[in-house]
Amino acid sequence: MTASYDVAVIGATGSVGEALVQVLEERRFPLGTLHALAGAESVGQTVSYKGRNVRVREMQTFDFSSVQLVFFAAGQEATAAYIDQARAAGCMIIDLAGGLPSDQAPRVVPEVNSQVLENLSAPYVLTSPSSISVALGCVLAALAKTIAVERINLTACLAVSSRGREGVRELARQTAELLNGRAFEPQLFGRQMAFNMLAEVEASDGQGHGALEKRVANELKELLAQPTLKASINCIQAPVFFGDSLSVSLQTTKTLDIAKVCDVLQHAPALECVEFEDYPTVVGDAVGQDLIYVGRVRAGIDDPAELNLWIASDNVRKGAAINAVQLAELLIKHYL
Repeated sequence: MTASYDVAVIGATGSVGEALVQVLEERRFPLGTLHALAGAESVGQTVSYKGRNVRVREMQTFDFSSVQLVFFAAGQEATAAYIDQARAAGCMIIDLAGGLPSDQAPRVVPEVNSQVLENLSAPYVLTSPSSISVALGCVLAALAKTIAVERINLTACLAVSSRGREGVRELARQTAELLNGRAFEPQLFGRQMAFNMLAEVEASDGQGHGALEKRVANELKELLAQPTLKASINCIQAPVFFGDSLSVSLQTTKTLDIAKVCDVLQHAPALECVEFEDYPTVVGDAVGQDLIYVGRVRAGIDDPAELNLWIASDNVRKGAAINAVQLAELLIKHYL
């Protein structure tokens, strides 16, 4: 008889939490009892799982000893507030907020560095990295045996769903007001988001870098086990509801064979390389899909050792929910 695991999803009413529940069902995760948890404002709502409505309960009063696995998908504050309780109860923990030090919760993408799990012991605490790092990490891991990357230059165009349901609602509100010729006051983003591009996704530090930009740089170094890798990361907010679009330039050590690069990308796990005369978009290709799409694969105009790529990926589904559930599947299959 196959073992089953009782699971808690913290942040179950958010876009990522809802996607987690959906992916657990789709992938037939051996789930016993699902506990949908959220803040007090969401208590009484329901999430759908296997044709039934699961009532959302308050995470503040939850008994973590009643589950074996916890997904933290409600932001860094929620992770910080309840991580010790979950640890004390001996739960497996997968954090999607990125608020835990890497020595306590290694960043893992199954297609990139699953071997990290071999050196861990129960109770397992893992971090599912940012959606940007999941997408780019899968591409870089696929290329690792073919090219040596010395530097990454990344411009990440992020969907407003990176700010949760509030981001989606704010873009929808602004769009509706503008299309109806009405004035409005920007709220969540501080500036007009509809039909606009914002040069940063959050406040920057004294050097001009945002926390997410620094997080992505550190995550890529950890995922690829390249602590000296140089990375320039620029995150901008795009007026798109779902899906990350990444413009990437990689500085390599030798002249590139583009046909070979395309072949490697096409046959790598979780990737699909789009034909040269075409390119992927989040709306037309990536949203709702489990794959990461790569296109515009080309050498630099003046540097044959420069590789340029365009990547489209569903930030909520592939970049968050699927990666987190895959980590849980690896744990129960090989280490429990």
